[in-house]
Amino acid sequence: MSAPTKAEEAIRIYLVDHDSDFLAWAAGHLKADGVVIETFQRAEDAVAAYQKNRANLVLSEVRLNGTNGIELLKRLRALNPNAMVILTSAIASTSHVIEAMRLGAYDVLPKERLTYELRVVVESALRAVEARRVTLASASEVPAESIQETIIGRSAPMQEVFKMIGRVSRADAPVMITGESGCGKELVAKAVHKFSPRTQKEFVAINVTAIPDNLLESELFGHEKGSFTGAVANRIGRFEQCDGGTLFLDEIGDMPLTVQSKLLRVLQEGEFCRVGSNQTVKTDVRVLAATNKNLEKEVEAGNFREDLFYRLNVVRIHIPPLRERREDVRLLAEFFLQRMASRKRGPQMRFSEDALSMLEAYDWPGNVRELENTIQRACALSNSDVLLPTDIPLGSSGSRFGGPVSNVNRMSDALNSLIHAAKDSPDIELIPWVQKELCKMVMRQFDNDVNRAAKLLGIEPELLTERVAKAPAEKKLKRAG
Repeated sequence: MSAPTKAEEAIRIYLVDHDSDFLAWAAGHLKADGVVIETFQRAEDAVAAYQKNRANLVLSEVRLNGTNGIELLKRLRALNPNAMVILTSAIASTSHVIEAMRLGAYDVLPKERLTYELRVVVESALRAVEARRVTLASASEVPAESIQETIIGRSAPMQEVFKMIGRVSRADAPVMITGESGCGKELVAKAVHKFSPRTQKEFVAINVTAIPDNLLESELFGHEKGSFTGAVANRIGRFEQCDGGTLFLDEIGDMPLTVQSKLLRVLQEGEFCRVGSNQTVKTDVRVLAATNKNLEKEVEAGNFREDLFYRLNVVRIHIPPLRERREDVRLLAEFFLQRMASRKRGPQMRFSEDALSMLEAYDWPGNVRELENTIQRACALSNSDVLLPTDIPLGSSGSRFGGPVSNVNRMSDALNSLIHAAKDSPDIELIPWVQKELCKMVMRQFDNDVNRAAKLLGIEPELLTERVAKAPAEKKLKRAG
């Protein structure tokens, strides 16, 4: 911990948590010369102490007895708009992370990472306190209702996305949301709107690629009667419809150049003309845009206006693909399964452990959308309330075991890894060992039903029983040469 800038001024840190053991650990972890640490188990006591003697930093658990950490953050920011607050949580919901960042928290840290992150983040926050001497505007109150938990993720990359949503929702600047197809760009846009001061106004989403080029301008800006063939009446566009609200333009990279110039004018001047009209219409709309294209390259190729790119790319939120946050797969799969089961109004369904492991190992080229569709198909096809690996279709073919090419490649990779690991280490006969492990896996998937497992493996039940029971002889693998 860095020493105070001025020798006569001590750094004061308040720790707030209902767990006395955690308070003792954190106080010891942050102990340093020139640092005064006070601990509190109730938010009310911390607020009372802060009113008498403001701390440089408050570190609080989100879930407290009585007043929670979000309410504590609000009260501290009301007392001091510059209050530096870090929240911690063993299990922080999406809305907690977004709301905390929107209200001005410096960070939200999962408790599982505190051992190696706490000191670094605290020192960074204290440097920010020292550097920031100007008063920041206090954030407005969040609506009583919270966002539905449809953006899900406990991985570090998704926590950063939630924090960015919280930060940008306070402002009114355009936001560019990037990421692969199916990763949830519209959900992020809805969250930015939900937590913004525009939340009571309309949120309108437009997929640029879903509208023919010759109709897109009319869709966005409206038209006058008779302005083109088929224009039998006046029509307002989306910019008029969501005046005061938020317009989300998905797949912005495919917008025709002719429409791009008119969009640029709206962003610059806040005004436009309907198709077939010279009358200027004023509008106050926050534009959020999304793309899975590299817009920098589109600008270089002349397919996208450079001035519009810079107008839209004021703030960027990048959503990582699902394969880069595999720890979220299980959480998402359970969420989708519960939702599908509730719609089906049947018995509560669950995954076998092998099924979850299979989902976590898959690369999900279609990202979250592919995972949701896969769970939906599995629920529709399953005859049991337990989903086994054989019930879950993977790959674009929709077959039970995925596309043949992708699965051959995955099997080849797995076998190569196994051979590489075995050739220099344990004494083992590889083929008997693989046979036994495969038989055991299939038996587990069929809840030890020998007949069904043997049928899938293509062997007699007696041979299956023998292979599962028999331990392969340990023997040093012979290498060629």
